[in-house]
Amino acid sequence: MMNRRTFLGTATAASGLLVAPRLGWGSETHRIEKVGVQLYTVRDAMKQDFEGSIAKVAKIGYREVEFAGYFDRTPKQVRAVLDQNGLGAPSMHIDYASLGEKWPKVVEASAIIGHKYIVCPWIDDQVRKQPGGWKRAAETFNKAAEVSKKSGIQFAYHNHDFEFVKVDGKYAYDLLLELTDVNLVKMEMDLCWMTVAGQDPLKYFERYPGRFPMVHVKDVKSVPPSEKADEPVALDRVFPFMTEVGSGMIDWKNIFAHAGKAGIEHYFVEHDYPKDQFASIAASYKYLEALRF
Repeated sequence: MMNRRTFLGTATAASGLLVAPRLGWGSETHRIEKVGVQLYTVRDAMKQDFEGSIAKVAKIGYREVEFAGYFDRTPKQVRAVLDQNGLGAPSMHIDYASLGEKWPKVVEASAIIGHKYIVCPWIDDQVRKQPGGWKRAAETFNKAAEVSKKSGIQFAYHNHDFEFVKVDGKYAYDLLLELTDVNLVKMEMDLCWMTVAGQDPLKYFERYPGRFPMVHVKDVKSVPPSEKADEPVALDRVFPFMTEVGSGMIDWKNIFAHAGKAGIEHYFVEHDYPKDQFASIAASYKYLEALRF
């Protein structure tokens, strides 16, 4: 299977917690109004049957999806499939390289499909490992966000755990939060990778309120130790420990109880390498649909 970085590059080339205002909580119990899913989880199925896979996602009960590639479909074709299945697609993932010359076309396609957010989920190794790389990435995000904002689309960045290395005495993740314009660049917090990195999401919600309109809801049974001291755990060491939401170690109730402070509006289930793609997202949906906090 391809990892996210490879997948996004290929897909791009092929396609050319309190009440958050929009969630409509009940007066006594809080719940997620619209459970979403990151379609990277079912990428193998989508490659074989794009339309059928989208229909299966909707049949499970999901009402929102996040794209990571369109599999040779045009923006109008993607929009039509969403409409046929009663789905919204608030956001999509795009590779870092597409924030350059390709960016205006990415924004144009996103507007047709109806995306409200465009998310960069990965900063290439050759960028972040160079001197000043994180600062240049922040500058790139600000410039891209200025362009997308003109079309009414918000830019955001999705973390892994490699952002939790020290740069100039602070975590690179904090550096990105500080160097990007709060009105231009939001964050899609991956709660699994935050856990793997040993970070407390609630502290970030408190420090940067309203900065996290989206979260990835992905669970992990346990966190393997890093092979190198003072370095984040290698991503491929974590994949075998990932599991369906609610069957791992993450305290979802506690995190979601602070959704208002964080600004969370969209919750996307994800599992990078599930044994059974649709059984996995069905189990996660069942847990989240019943969750009250």
